[in-house]
Amino acid sequence: MAAARFLAVILFVALHSGAPVRYTPDWDSLDKRPLPCWYDEAKFGIFLHWGVFSVPSFGSEWFWWNWEQKSAAYVQFMSENYPPGFTYADFAPQFTAEFFDPDAWAELFAAAGARYVVLTTKHHEGFTNWGSPVSWNWNAVDNGPHRDLVGDLGDALKKRNLRYGLYHSLLEWFHPLYLADKECGFKTQTFVRMKTMPELYELVMRYKPDLIWSDGDWESPDTYWNATDFLAWLYNESPIKDKVVVNDRWGINTSCHHGGFYNCADKYTPSTLPDHKWEKCTSIDHHSWGYRRNMQVNQLMDEGSIISELVQTVAYGGNYLLNVGPSKEGLIMPIFQERLRNVGKWLSINGEAIYATKPWRVQTDNCTVNVWYTAKDSVVYGTFLKWPTGNVLKLQSPKPTPSTNVTMLGLTGLLHWKEDPDLGILVNLPMIPPGVFTVEYAWTLKLEGVN
Repeated sequence: MAAARFLAVILFVALHSGAPVRYTPDWDSLDKRPLPCWYDEAKFGIFLHWGVFSVPSFGSEWFWWNWEQKSAAYVQFMSENYPPGFTYADFAPQFTAEFFDPDAWAELFAAAGARYVVLTTKHHEGFTNWGSPVSWNWNAVDNGPHRDLVGDLGDALKKRNLRYGLYHSLLEWFHPLYLADKECGFKTQTFVRMKTMPELYELVMRYKPDLIWSDGDWESPDTYWNATDFLAWLYNESPIKDKVVVNDRWGINTSCHHGGFYNCADKYTPSTLPDHKWEKCTSIDHHSWGYRRNMQVNQLMDEGSIISELVQTVAYGGNYLLNVGPSKEGLIMPIFQERLRNVGKWLSINGEAIYATKPWRVQTDNCTVNVWYTAKDSVVYGTFLKWPTGNVLKLQSPKPTPSTNVTMLGLTGLLHWKEDPDLGILVNLPMIPPGVFTVEYAWTLKLEGVN
């Protein structure tokens, strides 16, 4: 009993003395790590899928896989555009990135209102966008651009105080060591020891990212990848242990169950408030994450759709990670730039209702228009996606008090309102919708003194 009391005292002192918490390499311990607050406050990020797949720029970033699987469209594309015997490796020298201007990219992302950027360091094709010493001649320094794309973009983002995330695929479709482990039912871990883990450790030590966005997890369990050992080191020993955020793709048994925040699935869209921090990743191009040179305007998200998804995602407590695919030359297409800059214009007015907010007790009203709620301290924000007929907005959920004030972000002065016992708060809006576009997409009311 005396020994037990002594141990209890030691534990109490450790917990209350500011001593650093040590995480053990198991999910029960790792899942207790608090999420660094910067990530939840950021709300909006930019995703970048860029690699050798940007050279053929046809179909999607899964070009190599689909070609190897003899998909008819890909086989036809190659037969019509490239000589017999052309291999996927022959695309690499054409991944030139000669127009890649990291400062221009960073300026664009800042103008878009993004607070973090996630770059593909290596997709499932295995080509690394930095000079990985375990990816000899299949990397952006030895081949293609002959440049450290990961480092150059990171330096530019830091100048604008944008957080930097690194996407990294655990698997590589056609790497011989991975295929050998796969043939053995993942009972051997040669690929993990010689390729995946050396790359992850190097990315952390060399670039000190704010976020690690893991992928390529669907074929094997986390035990094959030694994921919990890596994360315990990341949280306990690494130089980014206090700031780094990770997602949930660390093995077939982890997605939507373990990790710092949950992706669950591409374009994941919950219909109720999740009980864990989550992120919706989606792409402006409906058909691909990588650049497609044959994309059509009607295959892209417009600003209204982007803003609508952003508003709804944040109301449900999520972050919104919006993808664009740069070209092989390192250009972000003007139509993508236009989309991003227009979202930034909207956020310059309405960002108060997005950044650093929390979900309110009710996420949405569905009376005559959609109204989505967020909260910050004692203020409630109601963002509505359609201008109401008659210029009167009905808010069902907020309960007014004698001190209630209603304003619209981007306008000066109070808005007149009245309470209706059956309909809620009726807010008189301006006769003409204000906005930064010819056709506006969403407006935000700031509600002070409501319950």
